[in-house]
Amino acid sequence: MEFQLILVVGLAVAVGLSLGLLGGGGSILMVPLLTYVAGMQPKEAIAASLFVVGATSLVGVFSHARRGSVRWRTGLVFGAAGMAGAFLGGLAGGHIPGTVLMVGFALMMVATAVAMLRGRRRPAARDGEPAGEGLPLKRVVLDGLGVGAVTGLVGAGGGFLVVPALALLGGLAMPVAVGTSLLVITMKSFAGLTGYLTAVSLDWTLVAAVTVAAVAGSLVGALLTSRVPESALRQGFGVFVLAMGVLVLTQELPSPLGLVLAVVTAALAGLLLVCRLIGAHCPLVSPLRAGA
Repeated sequence: MEFQLILVVGLAVAVGLSLGLLGGGGSILMVPLLTYVAGMQPKEAIAASLFVVGATSLVGVFSHARRGSVRWRTGLVFGAAGMAGAFLGGLAGGHIPGTVLMVGFALMMVATAVAMLRGRRRPAARDGEPAGEGLPLKRVVLDGLGVGAVTGLVGAGGGFLVVPALALLGGLAMPVAVGTSLLVITMKSFAGLTGYLTAVSLDWTLVAAVTVAAVAGSLVGALLTSRVPESALRQGFGVFVLAMGVLVLTQELPSPLGLVLAVVTAALAGLLLVCRLIGAHCPLVSPLRAGA
């Protein structure tokens, strides 16, 4: 039991590191960690993940804000819409079977990994207009509601949906998109947690220990944001998330179906990596080019 706690806390540091570096990835890793290593039930793991990621993101916001990497107005508008979606998603998630939630979570991991390995385009800000300002309010609100609902329902999808949305909507540079996404994740996570706490209870001692470890990792990650090549980090992390998604599917689905999905996903991962390494054109993985 003591070794299990040490392992959980140690892995939580890695989760925090991901949040600090990428502005996401916390729940993608935290839910499987709490489910398969800490032994929590799926609904408890999702609720605990929302608390840990929310608290860790809040600390990260201030670290990034000191370097001017947070667009407060953009983050608050997106986050307010996301809170409403996350609360509704959390309410619904508390009444959905755990297996269904975990399968949905695994599919989210696979989709996230593919998006990370594909890469993304960051459009430049319009002439004379600061990046991240003058965003279309209706689109920001709708995207916030959608991302928030996913986050609240399965406890994941926060940063890896928010960061691309902020980059595509406002043309934010990666460090700014990461910092702003942490503000959004903080708001959405606590809203989703509120919804889940109507149906589950948590071991707050364990949750507190994991939170402290994740916060420590996030502080280190925030310091490394400008020093680690984002594309290399994103692709490596994408492979890891893809592997985790396969693991969850094989654990939750009946044996033949889980095995088939594992083989298909592994083949997809191989195709992604080969196309990346040789620079070949591949419809699944070719990133959007500026001006394309």
